[in-house]
Amino acid sequence: MKFYFAPMEGLTGYIYRNAHQEYFGHIDKYFSPFIVPNQNDKFKSREIKDILPENNQGLVLVPQILTNKAKDFINTSTKLKELGYNEINLNLGCPSGTVVSKGKGAGFLAKKEELNKFLDEIFSLSITKISVKTRIGKDNPDEFYELIEIFNQYPMEELIIHPRVQTDFYKNKPNLKIFKDAINLSKNPLCYNGNLFTVNDVKTFARDFPDIDTFMFGRGLLVNPCLTGKITGSGRLDNKILKDFHDKIYEDYKRILFGDRNVLFKMKEIWFYMITMFPNNIKYAKKIKKSERLQDYEEAVSSLFKEQDIIEDYKVEF
Repeated sequence: MKFYFAPMEGLTGYIYRNAHQEYFGHIDKYFSPFIVPNQNDKFKSREIKDILPENNQGLVLVPQILTNKAKDFINTSTKLKELGYNEINLNLGCPSGTVVSKGKGAGFLAKKEELNKFLDEIFSLSITKISVKTRIGKDNPDEFYELIEIFNQYPMEELIIHPRVQTDFYKNKPNLKIFKDAINLSKNPLCYNGNLFTVNDVKTFARDFPDIDTFMFGRGLLVNPCLTGKITGSGRLDNKILKDFHDKIYEDYKRILFGDRNVLFKMKEIWFYMITMFPNNIKYAKKIKKSERLQDYEEAVSSLFKEQDIIEDYKVEF
């Protein structure tokens, strides 16, 4: 099996990735939160820091681009190639309303003629491998059957499918019927993404879809950063390891961010997911959420690790 860590804006930047690789690993590729080409034809400061090779040593990173303009994709790909990247990922999956309203991400899926032209241009001039992360449509799952005919025209490194439509956001169950059809129809290698939260989730999926051996995890790894290690049977997780992992992220954010508020914002986003592994976590989650000073936050986290032990049979509800 191959395991990928999905790009999640604001969460899986280089600070988090480096800590994850150090303490847990078992990831074949990390994907960067999307880069949005701009009119200045330059990376934003935040974007360049996130993808600089010196900030991503010891792991395989695939930068992701969010755009609906072929020229912008090609120009950005050229700059990424100069940094040493040989694979670029195209985001056709982001369901955010602000992204979709601009015809980007999952919104691009509704403009099939434009999408086909876009793909023709970027694959014709590509200087790197191109993988695509997509949903199965914007409004209706049946849109996928026209989309797969478009995708099949191009030699993708991989087609990563999150089998929801844009309007699902992250609600409803992934449409596994459509994904099964994708296995039969796709001419490109497939990777599955969506609602893989536990070892049993992966075992069940692998049993039902034995031809798929590549998986992308997003929220599942944020809940349990040792998930892929547990799947392989070689990962270890206990309170000490998780606290060391937390402390590494926390100290690194304190080093690069200014002010308690900015550090706390980052850490609270992580705890929104990771708190799930602790039983009776409600009061601790409230303390962390209400923390306005680093001292208050540290006390809340310390009490959590002292008074609660992580559990294997956690239940995920978002």
